[in-house]
Amino acid sequence: MKRAFLLAATCALALSARAATYTVIVAGMGGEPDYEQRFAAAAKDLDRIFTAAGPTSHVYTLSGPQATATQFQNTMSALAREAKPEDDFTLILIGHGSFDGVEYKFNLVGPDITAAQIATLCDHIASRRQLIVDTTSASGGALKALERPGRAVVAATKSGTEKNATVFARYWVEALQDSAADTDKSDSISAMEAFTYATKKTGAFYDSQKRLATEHAVFNDVGTGEPVREPGNGQGMLMSSFTVLRLGSSQQAARDPSKRVLLDKKDELEQKIDTLKYQKAAMDPADYKKQLRDALLELAKVQQELDK
Repeated sequence: MKRAFLLAATCALALSARAATYTVIVAGMGGEPDYEQRFAAAAKDLDRIFTAAGPTSHVYTLSGPQATATQFQNTMSALAREAKPEDDFTLILIGHGSFDGVEYKFNLVGPDITAAQIATLCDHIASRRQLIVDTTSASGGALKALERPGRAVVAATKSGTEKNATVFARYWVEALQDSAADTDKSDSISAMEAFTYATKKTGAFYDSQKRLATEHAVFNDVGTGEPVREPGNGQGMLMSSFTVLRLGSSQQAARDPSKRVLLDKKDELEQKIDTLKYQKAAMDPADYKKQLRDALLELAKVQQELDK
């Protein structure tokens, strides 16, 4: 019953139109020049990518000396005053993390910040749909503190004991720049598509180096239970419906006020189709086919209008 309730709640959230997106990117302390440069470059790339998404994309980036716990808290507090329930919120953490067996900390300039503190800051954001992407070492140790219904949490490591520096961030950024990540050809990249792309690329990196992988990315988007590496048993629906970035004609339409309504309708229909696929096993086959056919036909009509 509890899982059914969470599934229904996630479905309802997935079908709501979003007015804007808010993204916070934090590149923590590197500790040595190579990492400092790598983390700052990833943050800069993400800032450029999300800023280019259009006027409804609001981006806050902290890097270098600005990446302090105080600046992070102030930024999140400012966003909490702006974001509305219908807006999407994404937090991306880049850098080093630590885990002492009990508590995860994100390494910043000056005092570090714990997963529990990060969760509290995110809880103050009104957005009903949230995505946290923690690409740091030991990030798996943050999952329990961060998880909440309506919030998808991605960690570069499966536990807090995977403490080596990660490469997952590199491929998460690459996913948002490679049209191949858009596997369903919807002119947008979902959190699930970005996760799948980055995970495969990370595995390929270790294979090419002939090294034993020291990181295994996982996610949880139902707000309870154990993290997983692949969608199934309710896991993955929010990730699949959460648009991280629009591409091509979809991005152009997002910048055109006259097409915003059509674009929101397209999102709603695509999310409805994803939801139907997750509910297929519990539905009457004839009803499933009818609802899917109707949604696909309507989606084709909306796409036709967008292409004019």
